[in-house]
Amino acid sequence: MKRLIRARDNNNEPIVAPGGSPLVLSYFNLLHLQLGQSLTLEVPGYELLCVVLSGQAEIAAGGTSFERVGRRAGIWEGPADSVYCGTSARVTVRALRDGTEIAVAGSVCSQPFAPFRILPEEVEMVEVGSHDTHSRRRIFHVLGQNGAGRAGNLLVSELYGDAGCWSGYPPHKHDTENPPEETEFEEIYHYRYRPENGFGAQFCYDTDGGGANPEVVMTRHGDTFLIDRGYHPTLRAPGHEGYIFTILVGAQQRSLVQNFEPTHRHLMAKIPGIQAMRDKFK
Repeated sequence: MKRLIRARDNNNEPIVAPGGSPLVLSYFNLLHLQLGQSLTLEVPGYELLCVVLSGQAEIAAGGTSFERVGRRAGIWEGPADSVYCGTSARVTVRALRDGTEIAVAGSVCSQPFAPFRILPEEVEMVEVGSHDTHSRRRIFHVLGQNGAGRAGNLLVSELYGDAGCWSGYPPHKHDTENPPEETEFEEIYHYRYRPENGFGAQFCYDTDGGGANPEVVMTRHGDTFLIDRGYHPTLRAPGHEGYIFTILVGAQQRSLVQNFEPTHRHLMAKIPGIQAMRDKFK
């Protein structure tokens, strides 16, 4: 599978399926349901998190039913209402409103975990960067420290980036298990823009300084990018706010430690909130 997956109607089928390539630990699906429509997911061997992007749903997992999940009309209207579905092999979702959209994030997981709800007021936010440094973004940790002891190696967040600003910056990577300097994580980015005709750029490269052949792609509303290695900063064009639904899956643990690119590591002291961001991922 290519790293960049262009926006399309996925017909409620996984965008990143179990055992795929280049990611082997991660799962990602987008569900689009109308009032009364229901769908059952069966993803054995995975832990799943259902994040309501818009609308409202009833979500049943592991013998527990969670009622009226979802409080926002769209992703730009506050933190998400979500259900961590645990390692139940079957999850059933029923839409309570037209236009219900649910992002389903998953990770390979062999441990048994029980479902629980994550209310919007339980979502932690950290602000990183500034307008002066062209790097302001807010990261809402849907499944982060609140999953310690209750979830496997799955981390999920929603990033809101200001127009014309960078995120994932200074550039960092997390493709090697070498604690305490770095831990190995796969990552999925799913992009949205406001207005929807917006666009950005995604960089991905292995070598400090960019090397001879860095990968650079134009990202548009509804695209998805898969990160299995390398430094991966992101840029939004002026005039367009950006949103990234982010899935991180740890190969050996749930504590994410980013390794910042040596060439640009000095910028860590100049961009506000970098250490707070790092702390929230641990």
